[in-house]
Amino acid sequence: MDLKVDNMYGFKNFHMNMSYPKRIVDSTIDGEFLEERPNFRYKKLNIIMGTNATGKTSLGKVLIAFTNYFQDGLYGRFINIISNEQRKASLVVDFVTDDNRLYRFSFNANPKSEEKYTERDINIKIRYVDINKKDNYETCAAKLDKNPETQCITYDEIYTDGWYFTYPSDTYRKTYEILENDEKYIKILKAVLQTLDPSIQDVVKLQEIDNAYAVKWDSCSAIIKDGKISEGSVLSSGTKEGLDISYIIASLYSNKHDFYYCDEVFSYVNSDIEKACLSIMIDKLTNRKQLFFTTHNTEILDMQLPKHTFSFLKKDVNDVDNPVKCINASEYLKRGTDSLKNAVENDLFCTAPDLDKIYNLSEL
Repeated sequence: MDLKVDNMYGFKNFHMNMSYPKRIVDSTIDGEFLEERPNFRYKKLNIIMGTNATGKTSLGKVLIAFTNYFQDGLYGRFINIISNEQRKASLVVDFVTDDNRLYRFSFNANPKSEEKYTERDINIKIRYVDINKKDNYETCAAKLDKNPETQCITYDEIYTDGWYFTYPSDTYRKTYEILENDEKYIKILKAVLQTLDPSIQDVVKLQEIDNAYAVKWDSCSAIIKDGKISEGSVLSSGTKEGLDISYIIASLYSNKHDFYYCDEVFSYVNSDIEKACLSIMIDKLTNRKQLFFTTHNTEILDMQLPKHTFSFLKKDVNDVDNPVKCINASEYLKRGTDSLKNAVENDLFCTAPDLDKIYNLSEL
C-alpha cells in the first residue's frame, strides 16, 4: 500500500504510494479495492516507467528483502543494502494480506557503531490496525501515524500467499520457474513460446524425466530441466523470456502467488506481444493479487488503463536529499480526457533522458 525507503541502494527519502483516492467508473481493471471494504482502494497494477538507472530494478530488490523477511525474520538482508553505514537507514512498508488489517513494517538502523552492525543498532516492528467496513487506506494509515503504540505482531504470525520476482536474463545467472503439476502450464508455455517463435513445432512434457520439458523445432530441440535450459540452446533471448512470462501467467491462473514483480522481462519481446501478455495478466488479477510491471515500452500507454496505474521514476543527481523520485501520473492528469501518451511524449513529468552528452560527441 505504501513504501518509504531511506539510505538503501540509491534511494534517499523515497516514497511510493499504491492507494488511489477516487473510484474509477467503468475501469478496465476490476475490483481495485478490498472485498467488503469498497472504500479501501489499492492499485492492483503498478506500471513503473523511467529511463535507465532510475531505480526500477533496485525497487524490486528492496521489496524482495521485505517479502523474504517473512520466511525467517533475519535482518541481515536489510543491512546488506544500506548505502551509507555512517547514516541512519529505514524501510517502512504498509501492506495488507488476506485478513482485514493494515500492517506497518518498520525497519530502522542507526549508524554502524562497531565493525559490523549489532542487534543494538537495529529496530524492527510490525504494527497493525483493523480495517473497518467504511475505512479507506488513508484513515487506517492515520491511526498508525497517531498511535505508535498500536498492537504489535511478529513476522511468523502473518500469513501470506507468496510472491514472485523476475528480472531480465542478463541480470544474473537465471533459473526459470516451472509449474510441474499444473495442467494448464504446458498449454500456456506452448502458446507463449510459439507466439514468440512461430518456427517452434511443439512443446511437450517429458514423461521419463521429472521436471523437464522439450521445445521442438523441425531439426532440433531444447530441453528445459529444473528450470534450466540445455547447453547450446537455440532459443532466442526473447523466447527465453517466454519461460518467465509463461510461469507468471500460469501462476496467476492457478492462484499460486498474491504478489508479482515483473522487471523488464519483455525487453527482447515484440511490443504487441508484451501488450497481449499484460492484458492476460491484468485479467487474472483477481482477489487481492497485485502486479508491479516495469517497462520502457511507451505503447503500453495506449492500453486504456487507469492513469493511477502509471508511476514514473526520475533521477535528479542535483538533489542529494531525494535523488530518486516517484511521480504518479494521476496527480498531474486529473481529467478523463487528458492523454497520458501525449503527456509522456511532451515530457510533462520531466523524466526524459538528457541527450546532450551524446549529441556533443558529434563535435569531437
